[in-house]
Amino acid sequence: MGMEQGKSKLEKPQIYVKALPLRDREEVDDIKKDLSSNFIVILRITPLAQKNIEELRKAVEELYNYATSIGGDIARLGDERVVVTPPGVKIWRGLL
Repeated sequence: MGMEQGKSKLEKPQIYVKALPLRDREEVDDIKKDLSSNFIVILRITPLAQKNIEELRKAVEELYNYATSIGGDIARLGDERVVVTPPGVKIWRGLL
C-alpha cells in the first residue's frame, strides 16, 4: 500500500459555503440539495420577509425539519440571515 492510498482514507469530504437570498419558498428544495451536497448555506431572508412573512415562516420551518433530520443544524445570524448546515456540522451557540 502506497501513501496515496492511505492518505485518501484520511481525507474528509469537502464542505462549501454558499450565500444567497431567499426570494421564494420554492427555492427550499434546491437548498435541501445543497445541504445534501455538503454546503453550508447562508440565506438572506429579507427578500421573502418583505414579500410574505407567512411563507418565510413555512420555509424556515421546512428547512429546520430537514436539517435536523439529516444531522445538520440551523440558526439565525442577526436580523437578516439564517445559516443552515449539512450533516455533521453544528452551529456553536455559546455566550458572546
